[in-house]
Amino acid sequence: MAELIFNVENIDFKKIKEEIFQGSLIIYPTDTVYGVGGNIDSLESIKKIYSAKERNFNSPLIALVSKKENVEKIAYIEEENREKVEKLMEIFWPGGLTIILRKKDIIPEIMVSNGKTVGVRMPDYKISLQIIEAVGGIMPTTSANISGEKTPRSFDEVSKKFLDRVEIAVNCGMTPVGNESTIIDMSTNNPKILREGAISKIEIEKVIGKF
Repeated sequence: MAELIFNVENIDFKKIKEEIFQGSLIIYPTDTVYGVGGNIDSLESIKKIYSAKERNFNSPLIALVSKKENVEKIAYIEEENREKVEKLMEIFWPGGLTIILRKKDIIPEIMVSNGKTVGVRMPDYKISLQIIEAVGGIMPTTSANISGEKTPRSFDEVSKKFLDRVEIAVNCGMTPVGNESTIIDMSTNNPKILREGAISKIEIEKVIGKF
């Protein structure tokens, strides 16, 4: 079991920051599902996330941000796509849309399967944003489950086996959306839905046109 378990009433953001900067992992709620995160500046922390999930390095993590301004610290928005990307962020962020963009060097290659892109999202959940902001505004994250297990929509759905593999956990009960984010690739001129989740393709096309 995680050594530190917080709930809404007793969450200590300063302690979370200290622990994560020392290499700890955290299970925490987002608007969509429970995620596991760590320190983006630590390769060991990122490796620990993969190890906890029993996941190979062919499946990339995403970067959650506490504010839109942090996106261009970690990714490039191509000028030909800028208007569409900014519209997507304006309409759907904070919320259940992960946007794939070309990564900057701050994103370790191990985090994105040696690829050139990174998925970025701003969750629509106050506690998530406070946790992410406390650790510098950017957090490598994936769902808080062992690969192949059900994705947890509530704290009770996080397996004990997985809880045993992290140092910190935040219990906020059910997530408000309970559905994984939609993933759209905006790294080229041809937008592409990689996973349809909380936001439908139809909703997206109303904002940026058909693709």
